[in-house]
Amino acid sequence: MVPNEDHQYIGVIQLLLCFGWTWIGVFASDNNKGEHFLHKMQPLLSQKGICLAFTQNIPQLAHLEDLSEFFDVISIISENLIDPKANAFLVYGESLTIMWLRMVVFLRDHENKESASFRKVWILMNPIDFILTGLQRGWDLQMFHGALSFTIHSREVQGFKEFLQVIKPSMHKDGFLQDVWEQLFDCSFSNTESASMISETCNGEENLENLPGPLFELQMTGHSYSIYNAVYAVVHSLQEIVRSRSKQRKIPVFEFPDLEPWQLHKFLQGVSFNNSAGEGVFFKDNREGPGGFDILNMITFPNRSFQRVKVGKSFQRVKVGKLDPNAPKGKELIIEEKGILWHPGFNQVLPLSLCNEHCFPGYWKRRFEGRPFCCYDCVPCPERKISNQNDMDDCFECSEAYYPNEEKKGCTLKPVVFLTLEETLGIGLASTALSFFFVTSWVLGTFIKHRDTPIVKANNRALSYTLLVSLLLCFLSSFFFLCQPGQVTCLLRQSTFGITFSVAISSILAKTITVVVAFMAMKPGSRMRKWVGKRLAFSTVLSCSLFQVWICTLWLSTSPPFPELDMHSEAKEIIFQCNEGSASFFYCILGYMGILAFASFLVAFLARKLPDSFNEAKFITFSMLAFCSVWVSFVPAYLSTKGKAMVAVEVFSIVSSSAALVGCIFLPKCFIIVFRPELNHREQLTK
Repeated sequence: MVPNEDHQYIGVIQLLLCFGWTWIGVFASDNNKGEHFLHKMQPLLSQKGICLAFTQNIPQLAHLEDLSEFFDVISIISENLIDPKANAFLVYGESLTIMWLRMVVFLRDHENKESASFRKVWILMNPIDFILTGLQRGWDLQMFHGALSFTIHSREVQGFKEFLQVIKPSMHKDGFLQDVWEQLFDCSFSNTESASMISETCNGEENLENLPGPLFELQMTGHSYSIYNAVYAVVHSLQEIVRSRSKQRKIPVFEFPDLEPWQLHKFLQGVSFNNSAGEGVFFKDNREGPGGFDILNMITFPNRSFQRVKVGKSFQRVKVGKLDPNAPKGKELIIEEKGILWHPGFNQVLPLSLCNEHCFPGYWKRRFEGRPFCCYDCVPCPERKISNQNDMDDCFECSEAYYPNEEKKGCTLKPVVFLTLEETLGIGLASTALSFFFVTSWVLGTFIKHRDTPIVKANNRALSYTLLVSLLLCFLSSFFFLCQPGQVTCLLRQSTFGITFSVAISSILAKTITVVVAFMAMKPGSRMRKWVGKRLAFSTVLSCSLFQVWICTLWLSTSPPFPELDMHSEAKEIIFQCNEGSASFFYCILGYMGILAFASFLVAFLARKLPDSFNEAKFITFSMLAFCSVWVSFVPAYLSTKGKAMVAVEVFSIVSSSAALVGCIFLPKCFIIVFRPELNHREQLTK
């Protein structure tokens, strides 16, 4: 009829986990039952992450003849009681175990001032019955205020309280009730020597209702309720035997002279009835009775009496929770946390029973060597990792689309970024590119307007137009880098940039080659005269440009660029960029441009002292020097940046190198055309 004690172990563990108590002390009776309890409980606690601050066996007897051993036990128990970190104590034992604990507190502080220093939560595996007899009647009970007790499930049985109100020792002559009466009322019915030590004599008319709660409760306890149900289960079984035999013999049978106890078993297994409390009594498949455990919260009052209180009700022995073994696994325990009254020292705040404080989000638990696993140090999460719960064993990384916040308590969605015309950097680069585009357009318009003047016609007027148009396209190509990456823009970015620059540099190379060939052809008998003219210049531009076109075509057909989201380069941003597809082709384009630029620089440098018209070879030398400086600096800058900065570096290189060509080659000529027109005459060429 009593529920299996294993269910109680599960309930205690769930209770500890419910309140987060992972550092507890255990007091167990020093007998076979206590050893069995510790043997079963310790592995279960460890599996659920609960550590034992200590385990203390409580003797069942006090051997006063060996005072040193007696006080050693008192000292050990006392030290465990004042453990500042363990605020939850699990107690397994009978009345003697509670008496020992109470005696230790009394010896430490006989003036009963320990209510604050002994603010603990006592979890009692067994109910406290008849614990304040003899000398302990006058001791204060504040240390047990707010204790939680697991008791066998019970209900109020009709007529039981009335029965206790009228029962007297004179009604029962078996001696049992007299012994109980003497212990409860601290009196004696006899005149023996032992009775002379007791000041009062029992008259047998004392009222049980006048006794304090811890001494005697008028409500039926869990054990008594189980006995009550057991008696009725046997009665119903005997009744069933009577019925079965009456049917066989056709006559009533009320005596069982040949009945053996084991013959009740098959009738007990099938018994089913409702008791006077309205609860069904039956046996399950594993021969266990119904019901589980009630969880009671004990509150002490100044009159040194216990009461058990439940939220919303004023009567005694009312539950604050229950343990139902038939509930789904993990949900056997039901507890009304708000209805529990804790020890006054906790100020009605949930007590903590931990080896150390909780590790809050943003920290993880680092274990201490040589100490229980419940003891740890709280360490901040490393870079790019978070913890979003208390007491996490390790930090973890956010998903690719998120990054840790500053407190490392959670993940924040990464914004998708790319260089646009809506931000300051994009506006600055776009404004610069447009400014130079308009300047170049003005230069082209000036050259077209004064196309018949000597300074425009010198060094191949058509090459000048080709160079200026290609530079205009170079400035415009930078806008492919200042918009959201897409399939089309990614395909056109590098190829347009590479082809337009190749045409521009090829035009400059053709200009320098024209100057050199012209002076070489002036020598008598030179074979270079057949190369003088527009055919050499345009064949140079066309062949050099077509080779770059071929590289770009091969690139776009084999491994074209495409838009992608770069999740990893930046910790707090997702970079929306163009993947070049094949970096080799990209650097081939740059390398080929570098070869053309170096060839133009070398030829212009060699021809810088030739009597060129308005010394254009010298201007080309400076322009190529500036151009090469920009793109030599571009490579390390490009490789060392990510995201928007990488795109900005390339746009800056395009705009600055194009501006260098315009400024070094054409602005000196425009200055003469606009501000010094007297120098723009054929006579100046002949000087």
